Amino acid sequence: MIIGEAGQAAQALWGDVLDTPGRVYGGGKGGQFKMDPAELNAVIGQWEDVLDKITDDGTKIQHLLMVSGAAPGKDPVSGSYASTSSDSIVALLNQNTSMRQYAQDYIKKLKEAQSKTVVTDQDLSDTFKA
Repeated sequence: MIIGEAGQAAQALWGDVLDTPGRVYGGGKGGQFKMDPAELNAVIGQWEDVLDKITDDGTKIQHLLMVSGAAPGKDPVSGSYASTSSDSIVALLNQNTSMRQYAQDYIKKLKEAQSKTVVTDQDLSDTFKA
């Protein structure tokens, strides 16, 4: 299920691959997600890189919003142009904020999964040592 502007942006970028029920990733079987620790670390690193780019874009968008306030003239058309431009930049900033939150939440979930995997692997290892 795709939710919110961030989800829609991800779907526009990657297509339906993010929203395919029962899709198997990483070699798992029906509805499972299997990945070795190195693969999971790599995926987390990739998402952190994406988050850095989103954050950098957000900084640029905020700067653009700060410098774009004045209308080019004092006539109504110029005022409307400035208002429309500002509204568009605010919409872009809102989309960026939504995408940043999406990436942060996804990274958090990946790290939680990584922690659980390490604990499970350690528990299984301890079982064989006993």
